[in-house]
Amino acid sequence: MRQAVRAEWLKAWSDPGTAWVLGALVTLSVAVSAVAVSAARCPAMGCGQDPARLSFAGVYLGQAVAALAGVLAIGGEYGTGMIRVTLTAMPRRITVLAAKALVLAGLVLTASALAVSASILTGWLILPGHGFTAARGFDLVGAGAWQASFRTTLYLTLVAAISLGVTAAVREVAAAIGTALGLLYLFPIAASLAANPAIQRRLSQIGPMPAGLDAQVSTGVSGLPLTPWQGLGVVALWAAGALVLGGLVLRRRDA
Repeated sequence: MRQAVRAEWLKAWSDPGTAWVLGALVTLSVAVSAVAVSAARCPAMGCGQDPARLSFAGVYLGQAVAALAGVLAIGGEYGTGMIRVTLTAMPRRITVLAAKALVLAGLVLTASALAVSASILTGWLILPGHGFTAARGFDLVGAGAWQASFRTTLYLTLVAAISLGVTAAVREVAAAIGTALGLLYLFPIAASLAANPAIQRRLSQIGPMPAGLDAQVSTGVSGLPLTPWQGLGVVALWAAGALVLGGLVLRRRDA
């Protein structure tokens, strides 16, 4: 495993696309969050918005980049045929997938932590001037905001893991991107179209994106379909299921 992780680490950093994707994850997430907090206003009569969730608005776009990072972690090798070389050098296929998952998690976790920290800092600098003050009960430096930051960082990392498992199963970059993004965005779209409130709530509970975005919440938790940690747990189950499926396909099918 140590040799496999070292090999995957060297492959990741020898690919110029890795730095570009991770840089895009940070840049786009922070940029969208900055626009969102700059446009937000809290009038004197109250606004009822969660400043932490508002500061993480860029995650809506950043999660798509995280998904792309997961696809490219193995999809590029299938596209070029280099996966055969990888599996010849390291015949234990589950070990290969596990090593890719560990390296991907480390890279995306680091980039996500930078993106989330910069986003919460942007909110802390801008939102008080727009009415989100401590006197009105808003807090971006308390335990709730930092717990939301931690959960959001883990959410982006789990999205990348879902995409890695999906790509290992479908083995084609375009199909993997479509499948991974479909898993993310299909459930909230379906929930918005459902007329039955019970169905809307159930779709929000089982979908990786709605459940994962609940992890951003620092106030008003009682009104959510899931608690923040429950939502993160749902995403973790999706990631585990995707990786298990990808591992089974990788083990049983020829490269």
